Amino acid sequence: MSDQQLNNLIKMIDQIIANNRHHGDDDKVTDVAADHLHKFWARSMKQQIIAYANENPAELSALARATISKLEAVPENTASNRV
Repeated sequence: MSDQQLNNLIKMIDQIIANNRHHGDDDKVTDVAADHLHKFWARSMKQQIIAYANENPAELSALARATISKLEAVPENTASNRV
């Protein structure tokens, strides 16, 4: 994955989080953001951002790390994850 592609994924996660701040506390925001990623991101995008987060956690915001952690915790083949 190119640096530009990775930067785009990080930017998208940050935008999704920002757009869901109205849901209240950080835990709810990251739940909603992780659900969005499960529903709308391609499997390859999810795999790439999870790998990056595991290798470079300090490069991500705390909310992005929490979102990705929740994303990683849900099995790939769940019904809500069909794209």
